[in-house]
Amino acid sequence: MKKYIIFLTAVLLFSSYAFPQNKIDGTYKGAIAVAGMNLDMTVTFKTEGDSIKGTVDMQGVKDLPLSVIKFNPPLLSFVIPNPNEINNANFEGTVYTDSISGIFKQAIYSGTFLLKPYTLEPQSDSEPKTVLPYKEEEVTFTNGNEFFSGTLTIPFKEGKHPAVVMITGSGPQDRNEEILGFKIFGIIADHLTRNGIAVLRYDDRNVGKSKGTDVSKSTTADFADDVIKAVEFLKTRSDINPQQVGLFGHSEGGIVAPLAASVSNEIAFIVLMAGTSVNGEDIIIEQSRLIMIANGEADSNITSSLAFSKKIMDAVIKNEDLTELKKELKEEFIKSYDDLSEDMKKSITNKEEYADSRVEGTIQAFSSPWMKFFLDYNPAPALERVKCPVLALFGELDLQVPPAQNETLMKEALIKGGNKDFTIKLIPKANHLFQEATNGSPKEYGDLKKEFAPGFLETITSWLLERTTIIK
Repeated sequence: MKKYIIFLTAVLLFSSYAFPQNKIDGTYKGAIAVAGMNLDMTVTFKTEGDSIKGTVDMQGVKDLPLSVIKFNPPLLSFVIPNPNEINNANFEGTVYTDSISGIFKQAIYSGTFLLKPYTLEPQSDSEPKTVLPYKEEEVTFTNGNEFFSGTLTIPFKEGKHPAVVMITGSGPQDRNEEILGFKIFGIIADHLTRNGIAVLRYDDRNVGKSKGTDVSKSTTADFADDVIKAVEFLKTRSDINPQQVGLFGHSEGGIVAPLAASVSNEIAFIVLMAGTSVNGEDIIIEQSRLIMIANGEADSNITSSLAFSKKIMDAVIKNEDLTELKKELKEEFIKSYDDLSEDMKKSITNKEEYADSRVEGTIQAFSSPWMKFFLDYNPAPALERVKCPVLALFGELDLQVPPAQNETLMKEALIKGGNKDFTIKLIPKANHLFQEATNGSPKEYGDLKKEFAPGFLETITSWLLERTTIIK
């Protein structure tokens, strides 16, 4: 049962994926969320021989050395030391393909942190700036105490334009939903705006320039409330057709969009990019099974891993005591120690502490407000209540939202609800990010071209233009 570790650390998120990397070298920018504040920080790691060196910039201090850096893929921990070694700041997190996130602790304070790869690209005054064939505007809106910052792109053509609100997948995402350098929403927004449709894309809660509650402490229902506020904001603008504001959701965003449309009659249409139609527990079990198969795991490991993971999820959903599960999970993490590489073992000074840390991280991930809601939420009833036009796209090779599990049930829900205008289409050879892929495994994401599969963008544009118009 050593493969529990692969499942429990690798497939909790739709759009992020944790997998071993030999090096953590590079610069990462982000923030600590603690005591109601967001503290910006920039961290740089560099491998030197058998050790990792690091520095941090924060609160006006530059190049402060880090200590006790341990990288046991995909786990990373480091310390920002105080001069007297009292009240050091401790960070424990997981390295994903597009981010590092985890827990921050210092004295009586605790919080979370999120870091994303950052590359400073030199700017040359002699290089011409790209002239866009549409207007681009930085905008803000609020939902109670949540503050959102985003980008609104609007065609130059005079009149009131149809518009879409983009909704990101799970986990903290920026307005471009950038994953491994692939700016998914940035590309879609550019394409749609060039074709006459205004697009609003915004940073998630407490990500980028948006401020407020951490994503992990919010739920899918909270995100639906945010989307409705975004729609209300667009309807106040003189350059937007208030009767033709719709939603465009990817992955978890494909759950959020129907939920928002089911409770608001202000939504003109929705586009679902790998939306789901079964509860979160079923999604996680199936995506885990398919990804482990694609990665060559043994059948026995897959079966035992999924059985134990289901046991954890069922306990979380039912709010059962997790004491015995923690003991069992700790035993498995200790057993897994023998399968680690010698380099990884060198980074672990105490096997018991290593196992305890892995257990707490796993349980915390499964017990967050977001995860508890997601595991038990069934999107089908909301889909049945959606009366506006729906375009649902699935990737043929998507292992994270498998079309075989979701496509037919989505169609049945829309028919049951009496929806008169819906289109469901499978994009050939497309993965979860709708790139043209080989086997759909998330391990491919970073190696594929940063472009969409043939026909993907054109399908969306033609469908939208048949249902929208500019009011002059």
